Amino acid sequence: MRLLVTGATGKVGQAFLPAFLAERRFSDWGVVALCNNRMLAPNPRVSVMKGSVADPKAVASALEGVTHVLHLAAVKETPDQAIDVALKGLYLLLDGFSRSPVRRQFMLLSGDCVVGHIFHGYSEPITEQSPRRAYRGVYALTKVLEETMLEQVGIQEDLKWTILRAPWIMEKDDFRYAFELGEDQFGGPSWSSLIAADELAILKEQRGVPAMRDAGGDYLKRSFIHVDDLVKAMLAALDNPVAFGELFNVAMDRPVDYGDVADLLEASGNRQRRDVTTSFHSNWLDNSKARMVLGWQPEIDLKRLVERAWSYRRAANDPRIVWYPG
Repeated sequence: MRLLVTGATGKVGQAFLPAFLAERRFSDWGVVALCNNRMLAPNPRVSVMKGSVADPKAVASALEGVTHVLHLAAVKETPDQAIDVALKGLYLLLDGFSRSPVRRQFMLLSGDCVVGHIFHGYSEPITEQSPRRAYRGVYALTKVLEETMLEQVGIQEDLKWTILRAPWIMEKDDFRYAFELGEDQFGGPSWSSLIAADELAILKEQRGVPAMRDAGGDYLKRSFIHVDDLVKAMLAALDNPVAFGELFNVAMDRPVDYGDVADLLEASGNRQRRDVTTSFHSNWLDNSKARMVLGWQPEIDLKRLVERAWSYRRAANDPRIVWYPG
């Protein structure tokens, strides 16, 4: 077997590859990584090719002898690159892979932007049958089109595909920095867009904990996933016949409640919450299908997510890199 990975140098790719290479089930598999801006460290089982997924020649070369594709490459709110990577790139990969005599599975990592997460309200848990409802911006739009394109090519070409739809992906100290009140904040929305400048300055000085409330006045609930749990779901779905032709929500068992986060941080030190009024909607990304069909179980709950993020200490050679703005 031979696996092609795009986006191998990103947050998820860098977590996936070591886990994949260490998994006994895949010990005789080869890997080809199609890299564009960043390169991987040498590994005898990984062939690295330089090129863009939007380059037909690079894609054709990377697909030679490939039995499985894991498409992780993505960009955020940069329309020219987003169209190239998400639409042209995915089409080139699918077109070439569909004509391969050794093809087995095409797996796509998608996101809860497809259902609009906190920007759209849902009266019930969000399942794989919930309607796709992109929020404003090119990233969410391209993710909706990616999922649709893969499903339709699957019908056209009898292609075995799998989609894993993940919410906001955390690693290392990401979750801690989602609550930072200065320029180091990870993800959005920025606190400066929700809190007046003078109040924000005071809150920062007091080491306050911003706790968003949703449009209904309750503490906001939003789905998250730790990258380690996501990788386990990817490994469970890879070359697994029960995953062929299926979409899976892959999230923590319960969404993160911003009030619960404030409780944990207040209890751990001299920190005080500051409730923040928003127009966002609470949501619950239901992971029941992935748990039942794949036999997958996320291990990192809110308490462990907080413990990991606040106890993480970066080494000098481990600079903080924001792969995507969240």
